[in-house]
Amino acid sequence: MLTFADLQLNKQLLDAVQEAGYEVPTPIQAKAIPPILNGQNLIGIAQTGTGKTAAYLLPCLMRLKYAQGMQPRAIILAPTRELALQIGTQIQKLGKYTDLRSYVAIGGKSTKHQLTDLQKGVDILVSTPQRFLDIYLEEGVLTKQIQILLLDEADRMMDMGFMPQIRRILEVIPHKKRQNLLFSATMPPKVLKLSEEFLEFPTVVEVSPQATVARTVKQVRYEVPNLKTKINLLEHILELHDCTKVLVFVRTRASAAHISKYLNRKLIEESLMLHANKDQNARLNALMSFSEDKIRILVATDVAARGLDIPDVSHVINFDVPIQYEDYVHRNGRTGRAGATGTAITFYNEAELLHIERIEALIAEKIPLEDIPDGIRIEETPYEERQEQLRTLDTQRKKADPTFQGAFHEKKNAHLVQKGKKPTKNGTRAPKKFDTKASKKRG
Repeated sequence: MLTFADLQLNKQLLDAVQEAGYEVPTPIQAKAIPPILNGQNLIGIAQTGTGKTAAYLLPCLMRLKYAQGMQPRAIILAPTRELALQIGTQIQKLGKYTDLRSYVAIGGKSTKHQLTDLQKGVDILVSTPQRFLDIYLEEGVLTKQIQILLLDEADRMMDMGFMPQIRRILEVIPHKKRQNLLFSATMPPKVLKLSEEFLEFPTVVEVSPQATVARTVKQVRYEVPNLKTKINLLEHILELHDCTKVLVFVRTRASAAHISKYLNRKLIEESLMLHANKDQNARLNALMSFSEDKIRILVATDVAARGLDIPDVSHVINFDVPIQYEDYVHRNGRTGRAGATGTAITFYNEAELLHIERIEALIAEKIPLEDIPDGIRIEETPYEERQEQLRTLDTQRKKADPTFQGAFHEKKNAHLVQKGKKPTKNGTRAPKKFDTKASKKRG
């Protein structure tokens, strides 16, 4: 069996790896570390939770060796503040027996203070794309010494619209003698296009099929007619004895706030929420409380779906089906990490079935369907919620068949025909012509 010593890591790194509890390299580590040590450009594709961070940090630390100069020699770009901070923590852990200096620069904190900190000298700079540009434009970093440029969670960066910032960064960092690394869980067209601009003759390391859920995660789905029934089912699942640590994913910030408040009131148990509109300290406190088991339930938007390594999550509950289908893989990757087992549960209504089918096509497997357990109250769907579902179904059918007129169109036309009116194209009565003479008479 391959060991970390077989990968030609130095003693300082081997000691840190042993203290971190890593026994043998994961497949992505075994395949990625040697070519990175050899200075090759690399694309690494692997499921979340497979040790990607150590797969690139260990060889980067090995290549940089020791502190040198005042300007960064390695830049690591991450899509979210939380992931950047997590990478910074891993550098401290794996590089503890080296004198390499690292720094994390993210939004939500004072640029002025970060510029002051960087003047003390740094070897590895971890940053979000926009904050790196902010610091660069303030002349807080020089790029002449950069030897390694790494993009982590590249697919998430593309989803978040960071392509312009990435291109600008590539323009200001010297290309000569620079090693370029890109890691991603999936390889959608946008990431493929970026890799073509960013990497020359890269080594491609792929340890599992793209967009697959780890086999250690049990998947299940429930067809739930409406929001109130979703709440009832969520409450039932949270009361199960094996739900020791639960991450609930929702689509919007408003949903996160409503569900968290409901759970706090109904279960008499504190839950916290995590979304992009929370200030940085609140986001960090929520993550820390959840990671350290101070709270059992974290309600989050997809800001928590990528890259975050939260130990011992027993259940992921997709309260809302993700519209970015790759996020299904990333959400579920928060459980079943590092060989542990976990459960991923998805709620969906009739209007979301299309998304389920497309997710199943993406992951190339069927998500088992289970009946709602006995004793769960099936609420009646409110009129407005049902109308919204029907509108969504109409939109889906129109996209699939342009000749489909839609249920709402047909109902409106029938109503007008009964009154002897001529329906318009959108199914409503044509407005009356404005009578300018009558208007003048009325004053």
